[in-house]
Amino acid sequence: MRWQQDILGEDFAACTFTAAGPDGVEREATLVRHVPSLGAGRRPRRAVLFLHGWSDYFFNEELAEFWTGHGFDFFALDMHNHGRSLRPGTHGGYVADLADYDAEITTAIGIVRSMGAGGRYPVTLMGHSTGGLVAALWASRHPGSAAQLVLDSPWLEMHGSPAVRRAARTMVEPLARFRPESVIRLPERPFYWRSISSAAEGEWLLDDTYRPPHAFPVRAGWLSAVLAGQTRVARGLNIDVPILVLISGASANGMFWKESMRRTDAVLDVNTIALRALSLGRTVTLERIDGALHDVFLSAPSVRADAYARLARWITAYAPEEGDAG
Repeated sequence: MRWQQDILGEDFAACTFTAAGPDGVEREATLVRHVPSLGAGRRPRRAVLFLHGWSDYFFNEELAEFWTGHGFDFFALDMHNHGRSLRPGTHGGYVADLADYDAEITTAIGIVRSMGAGGRYPVTLMGHSTGGLVAALWASRHPGSAAQLVLDSPWLEMHGSPAVRRAARTMVEPLARFRPESVIRLPERPFYWRSISSAAEGEWLLDDTYRPPHAFPVRAGWLSAVLAGQTRVARGLNIDVPILVLISGASANGMFWKESMRRTDAVLDVNTIALRALSLGRTVTLERIDGALHDVFLSAPSVRADAYARLARWITAYAPEEGDAG
C-alpha cells in the first residue's frame, strides 16, 4: 500500500485501493489519513473512519483535527465514483446497490486496523447524509465490526413521510430495472452548496469537480438503491453498538432561496430523520443542533462548536479510551 501526500496538504496522506463487491466487480476507492506533524510519535489506541455524503468528498480538516485531538487516528474514505476516486468515463456518485460499498468499507477498516498500535484497535464509523445511511446499513450487515456509530444528518428517510418513499419506489423501480443509468430530471436546488462554499456565501473551500454546485445527475438505479436502503432502515436494523445521531434543529424547503437556509437543513426533513433514527438500534442518542446546516460540522463557527462539544461529551460516555472508563 502506497501512501502519498493528499490534496489537503502535508498533514494528510492518501492511498488508492481496489475492492471487489458482491457482484465481483473491482471498484477503486481512496483512503485519506490525518497525519498531524505535531503528533509525530503518538500512537492512538482507537480510530475513526468517516464516510462522506452523495456527490461529495472529504475536505473538512477541522473535523479530522477534532478527532485526532481526542486521541483517535482519523481516516476518511472517498468511495468509488466520488471525490478522489472519480475516474474518466464513470458516472459521478452512481451506485446501483448501497451494498456495493461494503467491500471498500470493509477493506478500509482492515487497513485502518493494520496501522493500529497493539492487538485491539476499535474503530468508530462516522457517516454524513447518504454516507450515514451507508454506514448504518454496513454496521447492520457486519455486527461487531464497528465499535460505535456517529451519524451526521443521515438520510434515513425521504422528505415528508414513509408514504413519499413508497410512492417514489413504485415510480422509480421499473425504470431502475431496465434503464438504471438513465437520468431523472429534477429541479436544481444548489442552496446547500451556496450556504457552505466560499465561492458563494459559505466559508469552505470546495473543489467543484469533486463537489459540484448542482450535484451529480440523479440516476434511476442510484435513487432505487437509496430507497431500498431506507426501506431496510424502516424495518429496523437492530445495530448493537452505541449510535449518535446529530441533526439540525429545523429544516428549510422550497424552490427558492430563503435566508433561513443559512441556519437550517436545506436538504432533509429533520423531524422525519429524528423519528426514523429510533429504528437504527437499541442505544441511540439524538442531538438536535439549533442553527445547524445539513452537515452540522460545516455550520457557523458557534453552531459547530456546540456540535463538537456534544460529540466530545458522547465520546466520553460511549467511546472512552482504554483505562478511562469506570
